[in-house]
Amino acid sequence: MNNYPRDMVGYANSPPSAQWPNEARVAVQFVVNYEEGGENSILHGDPASEAFLSEIPGAQPIPGMRHMNMDSVYEYGSRVGFWRLLRIFSERKLPVTVFGIAMALQRNPQAVQAMLDAQWEIASHGYRWIDYQHVSEETETEHFHKAMDIHKRITGSTPKGWYLGRCSENSHRIAAQHGNFIYNADSYADELPYWDYTYDKPQLMLPYTLDVNDMRFANQGFSTGNDFFSYLKDSFDILYSEGSTTPRMMSVGLHCRLMGRPGRAASLIRFLDYLQSFNQVWISRRIDIAHHWRNLHPPASENS
Repeated sequence: MNNYPRDMVGYANSPPSAQWPNEARVAVQFVVNYEEGGENSILHGDPASEAFLSEIPGAQPIPGMRHMNMDSVYEYGSRVGFWRLLRIFSERKLPVTVFGIAMALQRNPQAVQAMLDAQWEIASHGYRWIDYQHVSEETETEHFHKAMDIHKRITGSTPKGWYLGRCSENSHRIAAQHGNFIYNADSYADELPYWDYTYDKPQLMLPYTLDVNDMRFANQGFSTGNDFFSYLKDSFDILYSEGSTTPRMMSVGLHCRLMGRPGRAASLIRFLDYLQSFNQVWISRRIDIAHHWRNLHPPASENS
């Protein structure tokens, strides 16, 4: 048991004090996943078409051929959905973090410029929107460096945040050894940031979410915008109530091709209006949460 590579205890019943700015009870963070143009496609050298997170129930990869309907679903995300989400957040002057697939960002410089103009944080989502579970470590490392090079070239700076999403057993180690990130978001293990000391360099893990996430429209859980709004509201209400003594963070995951649809965007607008009716809420980018936590709770090596 001493060699068990997982931490099943975490902060237990004594989480550290978050001390969010302005005595906020909850730090709420919105992620826009930008993946369109980096998904599986024979046009990208992949053996089959994409089958993940779309409007097509039960979609299966088609070996050696394009899936024209799937292609157009993803195209909607970059052509329409992204711009709708940009307008919704910009009108309210709310900060956003983008998880950007390098290949996808590279295909839409206008969207990248709009992100920069809006002062959205652009974190790296890796080079490709594919599952790395069975990809060789050599190829995954090569993709990591491609992602860094492309990201710097098209955004003007290297990413400070990292979220691959569909990881392999090597992914955390590759990020720790080859990256120079302020935070790594490849975790769903907590509602507060925490330090991972598995590798030589401590990694600040900034947990993300798979439940407060529009991906459940495509997989399971949400059928209508009301479903999404209710889940967002219930999640926030519990965290806000608990935040009177134990402030935590709430992440909300969005995808351009999913939440960018008008029938779903309406539920996001309702939640943003609800959220802004509270005073003790810190709506921030992930990088801002990471800097706050690093300053307040540096890694153990810096405390010794």
